[in-house]
Amino acid sequence: MSTTPSKNIEVFENPHPQRDYWIHIDSPEFTCLCPKTGQPDFATIHISYIPDKNCVELKSLKLYLWSFREEGAFHEAVTNKILDDIVAVCNPREIKVTGSFLARGGITTSIVVTWKQGSN
Repeated sequence: MSTTPSKNIEVFENPHPQRDYWIHIDSPEFTCLCPKTGQPDFATIHISYIPDKNCVELKSLKLYLWSFREEGAFHEAVTNKILDDIVAVCNPREIKVTGSFLARGGITTSIVVTWKQGSN
């Protein structure tokens, strides 16, 4: 079993595709680097989605989120990238990703991005 960061998000077949239900995932140890200073930014990533045919496999999601640790990214860009990458692999019926970033210079940031099948 790999513990190497990866950009690959794996999926598995939704056991109840006939029903709408929410899956909520919280990752309280997300880190990336500030693209201006190179200092680490810390966040909790909240992912909520209604699966369609596939669900996100959690171990691969953890390794995917780890892959940002050495990358510089603005909060807005990284939160949107996470949503786009999940949509690309599992095409959920609806998804919301929130990046709740810890204070840097006395300012906290929360980025909320949403997507719905047929809306974009």
